Amino acid sequence: MSLQARILVIDDEVEVGTFFRCLLERKGYRVVVATNGREACRAINAQKFNVAVVDLKLPDSDGLSLLQEIKKVQPDCEVIIMTGYSTTRTAVRAIQLGAYDYIEKPFEDISEVESLIDKALDFAGGAEERKKKLSSAEWSHIATRAGIIVGNSQAMNQLLSVAYKIARKDVNVLIQGETGTGKEVLARFIHAASHRSDHPFIPVNCGALPENLLESELFGHEKGAFTGATGQRRGIFELANHGTLFLDEIGEASLSIQVKLLRVLETGEFMRVGGEKPIKTDVRIIAATNVDLEQAVREKSFREDLFYRLDVVRLYLPPLRERREDIPELVNHFLKELSGQGTGQEIRISPEAMKIMMQYSWPGNVRELLNAIQQAAVLCDGTVILPGHLSSRITGSLNQFPRAGPALLENQPQGSPFLAQLQNMAQAKDYLSGLEDGELSRVFHLLKVLEKNVLEVMSRRGLSCPPPATIEEMEREAINQALVYSRGNISLAARVLGIGRNTLYRKLKEMQGGARNG
Repeated sequence: MSLQARILVIDDEVEVGTFFRCLLERKGYRVVVATNGREACRAINAQKFNVAVVDLKLPDSDGLSLLQEIKKVQPDCEVIIMTGYSTTRTAVRAIQLGAYDYIEKPFEDISEVESLIDKALDFAGGAEERKKKLSSAEWSHIATRAGIIVGNSQAMNQLLSVAYKIARKDVNVLIQGETGTGKEVLARFIHAASHRSDHPFIPVNCGALPENLLESELFGHEKGAFTGATGQRRGIFELANHGTLFLDEIGEASLSIQVKLLRVLETGEFMRVGGEKPIKTDVRIIAATNVDLEQAVREKSFREDLFYRLDVVRLYLPPLRERREDIPELVNHFLKELSGQGTGQEIRISPEAMKIMMQYSWPGNVRELLNAIQQAAVLCDGTVILPGHLSSRITGSLNQFPRAGPALLENQPQGSPFLAQLQNMAQAKDYLSGLEDGELSRVFHLLKVLEKNVLEVMSRRGLSCPPPATIEEMEREAINQALVYSRGNISLAARVLGIGRNTLYRKLKEMQGGARNG
């Protein structure tokens, strides 16, 4: 960037304008100072600027409006927002609207201010592809270490750019996203990009522990605090001191736990269970939720004051269906990892199978994608995953298998070989045990298709069909299938169902109670 770069400073405090003029003119930059929105608009319409440093609060305008006006008139001008702590949320919104970064007043480190302006000047005026490379170059190696596969989607690239910038600001973050989108991975990225990266990152699932255990887990306990407390135990807030605490499924925390969390955030102090002495802690909180906390606040199931303490910066992780262009890169990354774990053979995916995966909606997001790739790799008897190796949940019509479709069923007379073969298979107890693992999976999927097609034919003929399952029966069946799938692992079953562990425990108790009463 030329030393004759022009910088526009917009701030109603004369002292701030004077500070920037002295700081930047000695470096050879040309500085124009505006004290209100009107002067700023005249300046940006009169001459070209490389960087604008804009205060969020002005007597006749606001920083966000000026940011949008600058970007409209001079798209290549990079904007740095100046803000106080109380307006951090607005500053992050500014980054999402196109600001280069934000800096808090009063300025504690002058070299940090200079460095930020120098980086913005280097960034200004570049082509979009160059800007993308410059931006990702700062955080790509951190994303790789944290396990994030970025892909090509603009949404993920912008999200990580924002996350990288706020990581260094030491403010609380609330991550919103559907189950399986990778909220903990994003939290680890923020921790790794922060000045706390050399200190602990500790995740805790607020929905996985009963209330009394969660309190002890978070705050620790003194000897004799409750039955079984045979010694003093430090809690997560103590262990995570100077580091980052990730509170997953924060919406599952009870109101009493929420009160205690609020006190820690307000005072920086807590007491162990059964303790009398307050303990200081310096912990950054990153919370995550897949529920609407604002709705929970309206329903009085989540404290409003705690919500605003956590919601200083809010980041939204897009579901996989909104970033389909990233699916090939994710698939190839997972296959590369699987190839290195087994025999060392490289496993690939056929174009036909990839096309099916691109068309699927992925309600379980990245977690479901990984699970699907692992299942397909197990079923694959070679080195190429074909459509036939994919789950029927993904393939839908299962057109890669021979289908027992309506035409086939309708053309079979009573007592046909087809019906006789089905009957023999159902009665032969040892038949299934003699099948290969991959064949068992295919049989399962084909039976599902067969059941659906039989019902369709019966309906067309006006035959009496079995009544559909009730919502309660469907829920019970889903829970039972999740437990079979997870082999009794409650945490995994809850994740598969997209609910909290406590919620699953409660539903299991209700099912047991219903069975006893029945």
